[in-house]
Amino acid sequence: MWKSSIFLLTLTFILSNNINAQTRTIAFYNVENLFDTINHPEKNDEEFLPSGSYEWTSKRYNAKLKRINEVIDSLEVPMILGMCEIENESVVQDVVNTGSMKNTHDIVHFESLDQRGIDNAIIYDKTLLKLEDSGIIRFDMPEPSSPSRDIVWAKFSREKDTILTMVNHWPSRRGGQVESEPKRMVAAVAASQFIDSVLNQNKKTKIIFIGDLNDYPDNRSAQLIAESLKPLISEKSGKFGGSHNYRGEWGVLDHMMVSKAFLKGKTKVKKCTAEIYSPEFLLTTYKGNIVPKRNYGGRKYLGGYSDHLPVVVEVKMK
Repeated sequence: MWKSSIFLLTLTFILSNNINAQTRTIAFYNVENLFDTINHPEKNDEEFLPSGSYEWTSKRYNAKLKRINEVIDSLEVPMILGMCEIENESVVQDVVNTGSMKNTHDIVHFESLDQRGIDNAIIYDKTLLKLEDSGIIRFDMPEPSSPSRDIVWAKFSREKDTILTMVNHWPSRRGGQVESEPKRMVAAVAASQFIDSVLNQNKKTKIIFIGDLNDYPDNRSAQLIAESLKPLISEKSGKFGGSHNYRGEWGVLDHMMVSKAFLKGKTKVKKCTAEIYSPEFLLTTYKGNIVPKRNYGGRKYLGGYSDHLPVVVEVKMK
């Protein structure tokens, strides 16, 4: 009889904990050239104007916002969403205002020095998280390179937990992987130093580092961050072995890494749930290969989503 009582008490305890716990998601998405239709003379955005080579009209812009919100909804409206390839704060605000996040989410954004005006941003659920601080990590590119995108960070509090989010979009591979690698190493060193300084002050800080690094998990830049944080995304995280397809080859350019503290406690990342998100509506077939359904192919308007797939992980909260 006493064994049955213990079993019932244990079952009740487990069920009550599960009832009190909730699961949300954290995601990152390179949305591929989310520009508005307004000419900003200080930026090289002429291609993405109604009169530009992409014929970027209000109709196409609104369709793009709708597509992004379709993805957000299918990701169960993330608690934290990092985004890159956005032109300014206004376009991120339009994403929030035209979708299901309108009354629950807010944004963190800073203008970078990128010549095209490409920035990073964070959208977060203000009903769950309190924004305590935010800023950027700016780094100087080797001469004669032009400035790159800043790393955007935000520090949130939830009950007794501190959650630090870092959103990255590192320099491209233009010119070749070997030739361009020093630029990404500059970004990696700056990010690594910032992470180490945070953890030296408080090892319990829950850090999530997300972004398009334009490098693969085994490249030096990504490996440097992995010395301090736990990588969650690998080739095995998705159906196709990557988050981006280049000339028929898939590769992991979009990363998620977390501090050890974020893998335990009342608010914790469930690392086994990390994935490269690839529902059928985000995919298409091109020259016999399955690839992300992007917005443009060259200058041809395709009306798709992005040339990258999102990465996502579940977070359990009590």
